[in-house]
Amino acid sequence: MLADKGILLVDGAMGTELFRRGLGSGDPPELWNVDEPDRVKSVHRAYVEAGSDIFLTNSFGGTHYRLALHKADDRVHELNKAAAEIGQDVAAEFDRDVLVAGSMGPTGELLEPMGTMSPMACAAAFEEQAGGLAAGGADIIWIETMSSLEELEAAVTGARRACDLPVIATMSFDTAGRTMMGVTGTSAGELATRLEIEGVGANCGNNLTDTEAAITEMLAVNPELIVVSKGNAGIPEWHGTELHYSGTPEVMAAYAHRAKELGVKIIGACCGSTPEHLAFMRDVLDGTEPVPEVTFETATTRAVAKKRSGRRRRST
Repeated sequence: MLADKGILLVDGAMGTELFRRGLGSGDPPELWNVDEPDRVKSVHRAYVEAGSDIFLTNSFGGTHYRLALHKADDRVHELNKAAAEIGQDVAAEFDRDVLVAGSMGPTGELLEPMGTMSPMACAAAFEEQAGGLAAGGADIIWIETMSSLEELEAAVTGARRACDLPVIATMSFDTAGRTMMGVTGTSAGELATRLEIEGVGANCGNNLTDTEAAITEMLAVNPELIVVSKGNAGIPEWHGTELHYSGTPEVMAAYAHRAKELGVKIIGACCGSTPEHLAFMRDVLDGTEPVPEVTFETATTRAVAKKRSGRRRRST
């Protein structure tokens, strides 16, 4: 697909869309693969209709560690298999090639010595999850939102034990281009090169600028890497008790163009994004819409602007 198209568009947020469809706060999305499959399908369908070439399954929290929080840790294979099957049902509705990526997010546990989870147990958890996704027909194993190189490597190990599907891995870069565990884009690129996975990149994160900094480092490590950028829809902000994202479709389309210019091959969006964001990104990447003129904000520049605004108000 990359040979044919040059750039592939991957989908946007799953959680944002499921909440819009009635998922309750704190409820496990993975149970909807069995209990509400049509609602999950409607999310995938909307992203493909918006132009996505790849979409991620509803299985982010599908390890037994995460499912145990909802007393569903004995349903790992069932829920992940259902997630991939739902994805393939939707992909089959379209008369073009669409890839179903089996999403695997962090376990939520810390590896030894900082925590109690051993690398062996971590790899086994991902092996179990990847087995379910492969059984359901996933085309890719997509490891996402990782903070630790050790957990990422364990996830790759588990995926390869379970199946021979291509593996893509993305990490979440929160501050100054580093993950919560201090990992840089350079370190992630070096690990991806050593593990010989099919793609590496950044998703989620604190803001688009930090995400861009991380992927730039990855490309500097190895220009031959297939790099993924799947940033949040701008900067998250609390409006009372609700979390909102500052990134409009125009902001995300401009970000997609910037990523393409850097050499990123797979571009999408993460938290706060919708099919409307993805449709605009598709149009800009295809050249059917002009690139919006957008200035990208960071947490630092926003704080400075707020401070200056406060000074102006006091002076008047």
